[in-house]
Amino acid sequence: EIPWALDFLPDGSIIFTERPGRIKLIDAKQGLLTEPLLTINEVIQRGESGLLGITSHPAFNVNNFIFIYYSYQADEQLTNKVVRLTLEGNSLLEPTVIIDKIPAAAIHNGGRLKFGPDGYLYITVGDAANPDLAQDRDSLGGKILRLNDDGTIPAENPFPGSPVYSFGHRNPQGLAW
Repeated sequence: EIPWALDFLPDGSIIFTERPGRIKLIDAKQGLLTEPLLTINEVIQRGESGLLGITSHPAFNVNNFIFIYYSYQADEQLTNKVVRLTLEGNSLLEPTVIIDKIPAAAIHNGGRLKFGPDGYLYITVGDAANPDLAQDRDSLGGKILRLNDDGTIPAENPFPGSPVYSFGHRNPQGLAW
């Protein structure tokens, strides 16, 4: 139901998100598993928001890490966050928040995740229907963020102490190198 993002695991399986809050798997041997790997009840799917991006860690064969991006309600406000999970069997466990309080709205949430050739996690973030956020370097809205896999900020980022890698984006919906 409303699949939004997918990633290939090393064994050829496909892990993917459904915007209402489910993460599913097409197993390389068994095909589509009927039960989700995880259902995230706090996901709010309103317009373009919901469970959006997903990516596996470059060292997935060693750590089994999966990263997801989703919208939820916090203090009466829609917001986005990135969470790291560990795939164990047919379950995603050990949720660890990587970054939170990313602006959200019913439109322009961005939400793509991908590890770059430099090993950093890149996160696209929309302007949350507020174009001014894209130019405000103190806001996470309208940006491409770059983080270490534990959520810390790389020393080489262009703005010291900031996860912002580039700014001025309306609603970036893809990443490629």
